[in-house]
Amino acid sequence: MKKVLFLGLGYIGLPTAAVAANHGFEVIGVDVNPVVVDTINQGKIHIVEPDLAQIVKEAVQQGTLRAVSKPEPADAFFVVVPTPFKQNHRADITYVESATRSVIPFLKEGDLFVIESTSPVLTTERMADIIHKERPELKGKIYIAYCPERVLPGNTLYELVHNDRVIGGINPESTEKAIEFYSAFVQGKLHRTNARTAEMCKLTENSSRDSQIAFANELSMICDKAGVNVWELITLANKHPRVNILQPGCGVGGHCIAVDPWFIVSDYPEQAQLIKRARETNDYKADWCANRVIEACQQFVAENDREPVVAC
Repeated sequence: MKKVLFLGLGYIGLPTAAVAANHGFEVIGVDVNPVVVDTINQGKIHIVEPDLAQIVKEAVQQGTLRAVSKPEPADAFFVVVPTPFKQNHRADITYVESATRSVIPFLKEGDLFVIESTSPVLTTERMADIIHKERPELKGKIYIAYCPERVLPGNTLYELVHNDRVIGGINPESTEKAIEFYSAFVQGKLHRTNARTAEMCKLTENSSRDSQIAFANELSMICDKAGVNVWELITLANKHPRVNILQPGCGVGGHCIAVDPWFIVSDYPEQAQLIKRARETNDYKADWCANRVIEACQQFVAENDREPVVAC
């Protein structure tokens, strides 16, 4: 794998492409936004991420990284595009499918195809079916795998290298081929599994965090009703050797935790009762906090004989 192609140059795609370009690969980044393409080819970046500008500049100057608007031949292809959810909370894999179809004409025997985008279970196998339907001669002759990202924006470059990765192929050979690529720059452990488990692992990680946050958020609302200081309560409860309650907030942060659990709930509605309830609790907590702020403002106005507060 000398030449690799990344589809999507956002908060995950661009850092990963830049890291690969600085570890011996010739990297091509594809993005549908011409401004993004032009910016990167100037050795600049369009997102905010510490230290990323420097390694992108170096890679572009060395000729190991360039951006284009359409795919071209390569030895490995990585799908790093958004997967939002629809109004019914079902995952929208339109971008993943579009990216997959765009590279089908360029696939050849021995190539590696990896999805990094957070996706519902079975997405990798569905993309494999699309590829094999269009190019039946490639069945069993290319490697297809799923490897979800595990980074925290603001610390992406460090975590891309040092975090463990879960890698699951549609068959063992695909898993090993993907590990061959990631081992070039990942210093964390590379954990082998199958594509379905890798897909579920990503969703499980964020659903678990969502549930833990929901417990703390729900507890804060209970304590408010009961007249108990939730901060003191959590500090005392965490003195138990097997209790570790998180700090409550006004919902959840980031762009993943508020989305990923719905991918499980929409596909397994009867089984995912707790996951659904946690998601609803954290969504509601934002409204609850907003109302508490308005109430506090109104009380302040009343006590200080000021103009009434009008909610936006």
